[in-house]
Amino acid sequence: MKPNKNWRDKNWRNYRGGPPWEREGWELPDHLRRSSEQAHWRGRRGMFFRFLTLFGLLVTLVAGGMTIVAMLITRLAQGNAGTAVIVWISGCGLALALPLLAVVLAYRTFRRVATPLAAIMNAADAVAEGDLSVRVPEFPRRNEFTRLAHSFNNMTEELERADQQRRNLTADVAHELRTPLHIIQGNLEGVLDGVYEPTPEHIEATLDETRLLARLVTDLHTLSLADAGQLPLKMEPVNVADLLADVATSFSGQAEAQGVELGVETAVLPQNTHIQGDAGRLDQVLSNLVVNALRHTPENGRISLSAKLVDDGVEIQVTDTGEGIPEADLPFVFERFWRGDRARTHSGGAGGGLGLAIVKQMVVAHNGRITISSTPHQATTFTLTFPAT
Repeated sequence: MKPNKNWRDKNWRNYRGGPPWEREGWELPDHLRRSSEQAHWRGRRGMFFRFLTLFGLLVTLVAGGMTIVAMLITRLAQGNAGTAVIVWISGCGLALALPLLAVVLAYRTFRRVATPLAAIMNAADAVAEGDLSVRVPEFPRRNEFTRLAHSFNNMTEELERADQQRRNLTADVAHELRTPLHIIQGNLEGVLDGVYEPTPEHIEATLDETRLLARLVTDLHTLSLADAGQLPLKMEPVNVADLLADVATSFSGQAEAQGVELGVETAVLPQNTHIQGDAGRLDQVLSNLVVNALRHTPENGRISLSAKLVDDGVEIQVTDTGEGIPEADLPFVFERFWRGDRARTHSGGAGGGLGLAIVKQMVVAHNGRITISSTPHQATTFTLTFPAT
């Protein structure tokens, strides 16, 4: 099939994608190919001449206009021909240099403003589409756009981390609920099928699993309220020494049964030292820490509750001589459902993985802070600091 010659000569240069025979892969005879190449170069040459004509017209207008301006200025200033030449050259130079300078400045401004803005807008579009791994290049020059890019990257990192935590939380909640539910289901089905006798032992085992589910649901509810800043707190002055004594009394029997010494050290604390807080929630905080310490402290070990005044408030410490925590695990101990030993089960004495997360949220709700230090196989210390009243 041969292309139409008139169409080829008149229209192919304006056709996007090239002439149809090139797009379809046709083979043209040599004389048609040479004719096409000549038409192509004629088109480029015509464009060049049109640009040259426009540029020449602009230069002519500038030169002619500046000639008239130079003559007028020279006549008004009563100068000579040299003055007219100087005025003419200066005017032409300014007339040509100023647009060029404006173009250069506009280009530099465009590069410094449009490029980072375009990168941030593209990244924002990617985030809107669900890609939280996108990051904006942070330019080495310190300016507002660099700070904006840095803030944007921090935001996406936090969003990505929060999204990952949400996914992990969903998976962990499903896992924590599935285990006791399977046990309850198996026990009940065994009783119905006659495999198990409805003895007090089987009923008690099933009841223990329901208690575990109830505690897990309660803990999740407490965490959700704390995250939303809606945790109900009855704030009042709480005597620190009395608080520690009450917690020690509550767990003295369990500690004695495990062969663990549980003591309170408040000798260095001034009498009637108070902190502002909810007595019930603070008792829950310390109880969770003591339960955690009893779980990891062997027989003949020691757990101590102590308090003292520091520069910025009251410092309470819960220290145990248990198995300790590896340094690599310390940053994660307050995360939900985290356990240093994943092989542990509830029956083996491990908790639901929410106790320390609840402790941190409640301490923060009391405008306090909590830190942890540990030496493996020696000791672990939780330090709580609250503003003094």
